[in-house]
Amino acid sequence: MSFPERFGTKEAMAEPSVDTLATQIHRLLRQDLLDGVLAPGIKLKVHDLAARYGAGPSPVREALASLSSEGLVERLDQRGFRAAPASVAEFDELVRARAWVEEVALRESITAGDAAWEEAVVLARFRLERMPREEAGWEAAHIAFHAALLAACPSPTLLGFCGTLRDRAARYRALARAVAYPSRDIAAEHAAIAEAALGRDAAQAVTLLAAHYRATAGWLRQALARRDAA
Repeated sequence: MSFPERFGTKEAMAEPSVDTLATQIHRLLRQDLLDGVLAPGIKLKVHDLAARYGAGPSPVREALASLSSEGLVERLDQRGFRAAPASVAEFDELVRARAWVEEVALRESITAGDAAWEEAVVLARFRLERMPREEAGWEAAHIAFHAALLAACPSPTLLGFCGTLRDRAARYRALARAVAYPSRDIAAEHAAIAEAALGRDAAQAVTLLAAHYRATAGWLRQALARRDAA
């Protein structure tokens, strides 16, 4: 689907500013990378992407440069860009880093969280539990739940880093085509984490969160290994 088709008619998109266009291209390209539409390691040719999104080369280059700082795109010396590679080793390191930083963020969030934070966690959990895992919106609801847990952390820098790692983890789930986790009750795991957080039991909450990530990582590691062996 072309850029104009995704955002309306060409008339409606008449003469957008460079900044606005670059932002929109960034969002589209980022989502295609996270969803695995643009495969890991693939060369990202500016003119091909410009044609894909119905835009000129300048906003595409801006988007690629920005995404390289997020770890989703790699610069190739004098040779342009490519989608960041994916490997089991990189995934393992990502999981460890995510567990470390989210432990700090969750503890801070539990300490600082007010009634509005509690309501947001309850609502995010409710929305996630009501959505079947196989539905397209589940991933967004899942991300929203984990973001809600950390939202009261008073450090925007830490939250931004958590968000970057969360998105990169979602990319691996997409690459592994993870739609089910045999022998696991994901809803129960989420419920236990939320209840510990809302009960202000930070030690229990971070323990459960780390276990949740380890369990998911173990399954995804096997799925990625099968993909690489295929």
